[in-house]
Amino acid sequence: DIAYHYDKFLKRGFDWVIDVWGADHQGHVPRMKAMMQAFGLDPERLTLLLYQLVTLKRGGETVRLSKRTGDIITLREIVEEIGADAVRFFLLSRSADSQMDLDLDLAKQQSSENPVYYVQYAHARIASILRKAGDAYDPQAGDVSLLTHPSELALIRLMVQFPEVVETAVQKLAPHHLTYYAMDLANAFHLFYRDCRVLSSEPEDADLTLARLKLVRAAKAVLARTLHLMGMSAPEQM
Repeated sequence: DIAYHYDKFLKRGFDWVIDVWGADHQGHVPRMKAMMQAFGLDPERLTLLLYQLVTLKRGGETVRLSKRTGDIITLREIVEEIGADAVRFFLLSRSADSQMDLDLDLAKQQSSENPVYYVQYAHARIASILRKAGDAYDPQAGDVSLLTHPSELALIRLMVQFPEVVETAVQKLAPHHLTYYAMDLANAFHLFYRDCRVLSSEPEDADLTLARLKLVRAAKAVLARTLHLMGMSAPEQM
């Protein structure tokens, strides 16, 4: 640890280093702060986040692990089983002081019960709507004052919260705010899609269709940005 942080601070000139440790390393924190003082550096330049350990579940039962007996599952194996997107989402979905159960079976489900699938499916559904709109869709057109349905307004209100959510996640070093926001945004879009017909061939619906397409395009951009901030993909189709 000393050599690692010596390289970070004194050789490579980092201004601030954030370490993510397991909660079982709490007793090591004072030593690291003392190390910073020995380096002649402000201890506040080193932030130590202590996360609770992750419990793996499969088939409704806890997967028993033991370093002594060699019964372990590596992160690489988990990524190979459920995918990198699912691993990132589930690991980010809890605050540092919350116990986390990673249900491997749930993470592989293609249903609304799986939050990863639910969020990414919302993005894929939006992409499908825009593809179906085809040449009739003009990104510059659309009078958003026509969007008055409660589901439309709920989606808009949630989207405008995005900068605040990102700022909170950064300032508090709490990326779980992004996962909660992604699920809320996906849910708001699915409700909007249920309640409001986006594409209509009726001439009298032309203006409203353009307005809703503009809303859909904005929702796609915000959802994609949220996924990318978590290091996840934003699929165009599923």
